[in-house]
Amino acid sequence: MNAFKAGLVVASAAALLAACGGGPPTEGGGAAGEPNAKTADYSQWLELTGKERHDVLVTAAEKEGKLSLYTSLSAEVVDELADAWEETYEDIDLEIYRASGEEVLPRILQENAAGYGGADVVETNATEMEVLGNKGLLQPYQGDALQRVPAEGKFGTWTATRFNVFAPSWNTDIVKQGDEPKTWEDLADPAYKGKLALEIDDYDWYMGLHDYWRAEGKSEEEIDKLFQAMAANAKKVKGHSVMAEMTSSGQFGVAASNYTYIVEELKADGAPIELEPLVSPVILRPNGAGLMKTAQHPAAALLFKDWLLDDGQQVLQELNMTPSTDLEGDLGGTDHVMLDVEKVVAENEKWSKGYEQLLSGSAGTN
Repeated sequence: MNAFKAGLVVASAAALLAACGGGPPTEGGGAAGEPNAKTADYSQWLELTGKERHDVLVTAAEKEGKLSLYTSLSAEVVDELADAWEETYEDIDLEIYRASGEEVLPRILQENAAGYGGADVVETNATEMEVLGNKGLLQPYQGDALQRVPAEGKFGTWTATRFNVFAPSWNTDIVKQGDEPKTWEDLADPAYKGKLALEIDDYDWYMGLHDYWRAEGKSEEEIDKLFQAMAANAKKVKGHSVMAEMTSSGQFGVAASNYTYIVEELKADGAPIELEPLVSPVILRPNGAGLMKTAQHPAAALLFKDWLLDDGQQVLQELNMTPSTDLEGDLGGTDHVMLDVEKVVAENEKWSKGYEQLLSGSAGTN
């Protein structure tokens, strides 16, 4: 799709300029992260509802002419979202900078420090969104769509648009029906020695599972033994897509904590990989969207977020993702544990170092 490709190139170039301190300054000047002159009508737009709000935003957004989105969504998902957006709003060009969450956050912080308003909307992982919110870089948001988002998906200046669902998955040629893990504790079973994969950056999953076990009454000693046994069974791998591909190709028998949507994509392509019945509870991490105070196209940004929490949710669901507005229905009644986002941000060093130390005794990285 030409518009998507052009947008990706433009947004990447702008971001590179900003990282070097170049590019045009945000209109209106002011302190870093402060609203610029173009956001003067924002508070009035927030008070509008329904068709009136939509119509006013469309008129204003079409005058702006474009929208800049920074996101860590996969290329396939971004492409589908961009197609759906442009089918409805063909006069509002969508420019996209796509990278990992670990790359999106520093890019925005660099641009903000340089006084450059590159992003209008940011859509990425909860931890990165929480940092942006804590630094005061995001606009408040309210709208009809918030009524469909559960309380655990509302974070003040940003809103969950989807949930990454952590669950074990397995190769059906290696793990026969009936031998698959049925509980998280099963991953510590010596039967999985040499067959288990652990993703090296999943310290948030590690914290979430730890906290669930503590809430269930396990002692710290019991929890440590379970994780140590998992690590003894496991090889390390970097990246959830890589982990899923290696599991489906038979290099691992079981992946401890992959995202369900990645596994579902491979299943749909006929790969010998499975995750059902889901181990209960699954562990959820919200991913969300926020509007930048320095947005150069604030009407388009607000319109996009409204759309993402409405029609965009159907697009995400069709791509096997878990949209934030129908959490219970999408999980099919499976119990879940929601990651404590504030805790994982506040205690980032503790849990990332703890997980790194846990994995230091396991086999080499793939």
